[in-house]
Amino acid sequence: MSYLPKGTPVPQPTPDDQAYWDFCARRELRFQRCKACGRFRHPPMPACFNCGSMETEWAQVPGTGTVFSYTIVHHAAHPAVKPAVPYNIVVVHLDEADDVRIVSNVIDVAPEDIAVGLRVTLAWDEIEGGMFLPRFRKA
Repeated sequence: MSYLPKGTPVPQPTPDDQAYWDFCARRELRFQRCKACGRFRHPPMPACFNCGSMETEWAQVPGTGTVFSYTIVHHAAHPAVKPAVPYNIVVVHLDEADDVRIVSNVIDVAPEDIAVGLRVTLAWDEIEGGMFLPRFRKA
């Protein structure tokens, strides 16, 4: 069962991030990395924000990290998520991709137990349409 209820809006891939979603479908967490300077970047974009290079590769990362920031949602922004409140939204700083922070959720922690610095590990969440989202569990 997905972390958020059925009917929650799903990501709509674009030409810039389609490869990211394709890797997620294979349950591989990969981020763009600049071939020129080595910086990771997320969300995906055509050129490196650091050096301007258009040369990129998709590097797989294991998916461990720490909660960098978070909020607990008490008022649903969309009718479909109303049954899930309160739920968390976290920003995870990944260990293996120092330049990347990813917005997600921690799926197995009570709202009062979320904290900055909480160690987390990747957990795949299948949502509507057969998509997979990277979520996290307490490590």
